[in-house]
Amino acid sequence: MYAMSFCSIVWFLRPDIVPGLAKVDSPRFQVKKKQFFCNFMTIMLFGAIGTLISFAIVSFGAMNFFKNMNIGSLEIADYFAIGAIFSATDSVCTLQVLNQDETPLLYCLVFREGLVNDATSVVLFNAIQSFDVSHIKTSIVLQFVGNFLYLLLSSTVLGVVAGLLSAYIIKKLYFGRFTLLIDREVALMMLMAYLSYMLAELFYLSAILTVFFCRIVMSHYTWHNVTESSRVTTKHAFATLSFVCEIFIFLYVGMDALDIEKWRFVRDSPGTSIVVSSILMGLVLIGRADFVFPLSFISNLTRKTLYEKIGLKQQV
Repeated sequence: MYAMSFCSIVWFLRPDIVPGLAKVDSPRFQVKKKQFFCNFMTIMLFGAIGTLISFAIVSFGAMNFFKNMNIGSLEIADYFAIGAIFSATDSVCTLQVLNQDETPLLYCLVFREGLVNDATSVVLFNAIQSFDVSHIKTSIVLQFVGNFLYLLLSSTVLGVVAGLLSAYIIKKLYFGRFTLLIDREVALMMLMAYLSYMLAELFYLSAILTVFFCRIVMSHYTWHNVTESSRVTTKHAFATLSFVCEIFIFLYVGMDALDIEKWRFVRDSPGTSIVVSSILMGLVLIGRADFVFPLSFISNLTRKTLYEKIGLKQQV
């Protein structure tokens, strides 16, 4: 768990958050912040509203198909949890085959929407686990919406505060006057980001959303309070660590796929496992299509030039 959390911290702190590092070639997931803010409404539309649409389709679709299958007793909270988990789309593999220079708009939308999508799914899952949804009433729905907004806003505020605190501490300490303490400056930047992650976990908030906004604030304020030597060190250190952490994440996934116990369970009921997997895959694709195309149409209404619009090929 700690290894994965550290990987996520470094992955979020790779050099694409830093102004002036556009010439760095190593980080593949480099998206300029200007594109992020220019497409902010579209990203939030896909990441937040789109995730809720996908969540509803996967949850109620699974409830409709699985209730007549012999896969154990699942309650409504379990179906909602399935919807929250499978509405989260991992954009890492998709970005591997995209070129930022050739498709800058598509790259920006896929990358940033994936971050907001993951954060929204985590907040949604935590909200589901916090109260009983076996009997859906108006009060339960209002409580769910309130809890969702609370987790969303609290995680955002915590990330912003952590980012501002890191900028204030580094500015007051000013390690630049001591050449031998530059490594402390770099370490403090990473530890402050990790602090935001741990505080979010401590208060049962969305750590992904907290680190996401912490990185944005740190790129605007903390970065300008460090020395030039620390910037160079940070550039190469985070680029290397992010690449290594990506490899570790894929290794963890690969080792989990080789879990003997899981394959023994599948061997006992291969037909059921294939049917369940196929249904979930179909629901994920339907849920994804049901918000990509309509929300892209809505987004295009606000875009003036043809170059800014999201084409059908990009939507697919």
